[in-house]
This record gives sequence, C-alpha cells and structure tokens, in this order.
Amino acid sequence: MKPFLILQARPETDASDQEFAAILDKCRLPASRARRIRLDQEALPDDLDLSDYAGVIVGGGPGCVSDDPASKDPVEARIEAQVMGLMPQIIARDHPFMGCCYGLGVLVHHLGGEVSKARYGEPVGPSLCALTDDGKADPLTAGLEPQFEAFVGHKEAVQSLPEGCVHLVRSDPCPVQMVRFGRNVYATQFHPEADATDFENRINIYKNHGYFRPEDAQALITTCHAANVTEPAIILRRFAERYG
Repeated sequence: MKPFLILQARPETDASDQEFAAILDKCRLPASRARRIRLDQEALPDDLDLSDYAGVIVGGGPGCVSDDPASKDPVEARIEAQVMGLMPQIIARDHPFMGCCYGLGVLVHHLGGEVSKARYGEPVGPSLCALTDDGKADPLTAGLEPQFEAFVGHKEAVQSLPEGCVHLVRSDPCPVQMVRFGRNVYATQFHPEADATDFENRINIYKNHGYFRPEDAQALITTCHAANVTEPAIILRRFAERYG
C-alpha cells in the first residue's frame, strides 16, 4: 500500500510533532504508512512523484497566504512557496489532497479565489458548523451530523470561492469551512485532526502568537474540553480509508 505524504508548516517542533501524531491517530495510520516532511527543515525533493503516494495531507501553521510577501517571515515564505509549487500537479492530476486550515488558504489562493483577513477570522476554540446540501452527499461528509462542532483558530479566511469549488461545510462566523475541487481535492478551515487535548497543547504553544490574549489561555482550554467535537475526525479517517 502506498504511503500518505504529510507536509507540515509548523516551525515549532513540539507543535509539529503533536500535529503529526494527531493526523496519524485520526487517520488510523501507522507511521510506516506516512512520509513526513517538515517544510521548515526540509525541501520537497525535485523528483517528487505524486503517483508514489496515496494522498497528500497539508497541516496547519502560523503563516497566512494573504500576508504581504515583502513582510513575510522568511521561513513561512519558504514553506508557502514549496506547497504552492506542488499545487499545479495536485490540481492537474486531481490527486487526493486534504488541506487542513492553512491548506484551505493555499488551495483557494492557487485556484484564484479570495483569501484575506477582511472578514471571517475566528478565535481559537470550537465553532458550530453545518453541512451544505452538497456536503450531505459527498463521500467524506455524507451521514455526518447535519450540525457539528469543530476546532478553529485562524486570522485569514476565504472571502470568495473560485469557480469549480464545491462548498461542503459552512458556519455563521465563517461561511467557507470545507470545500472540494474536482473529485479528490479537499480542504477544511477547521482542524479535522484536532481534539480537545490537541488544542490545549496548541493554545499553550501559541499563546504569544497573537491569536488570543495570553491571559485567556486557561479559559480557552476549559472551553475546548467542554465542547463535543467528534465529526471532524471522521472526515479525516474517511479520507485515509477512501484513498489508502
């Protein structure tokens, strides 16, 4: 069986390690079925052949595709360039792809949609999402609860969808929560890999990164543990099952 290619954009080792473990856990994949590349430390191989991989999963990160290129952190700019450089192959082949949070911005930006900080940013914590009519029929989301909680936390968001994107999940604070392009290319604004413990870890890691006031960290952790977040992990598991 082919492995999944897992691309990570988090330069913090503890956050990156925790995210990788969470992705494997929610996908129900052994480490032997994954090739992990931390893009802050390792460049994508020039001879990368997507046909060697069952699918590609892009994790989250502190970068924003809508930031002014002239002012981007050099590491974040390098990470973004590598992921963006892979997107033409992903789209041309309709290769299985799951972008998580940051990955949604990458996909929509590549396709010509609008991603910015103008509207729809969400604070760290649970958000109530809902399936669209297309979401009720898609293989990854059909049969899920019509409304479900998911963990979010993002400064930028999709303002307008590019032509050809199928809208699968929405919410009131952030209309575009999950999309599909073609038959096999998916992305979510929420974090399908994250449970309450994962978000507790990230809150502690990122409490000085401008997502929330540091003094609010414990209250956010309490809110996360009080949430009932179950359906997002099913989406990620179905992706791994469908293409693995």
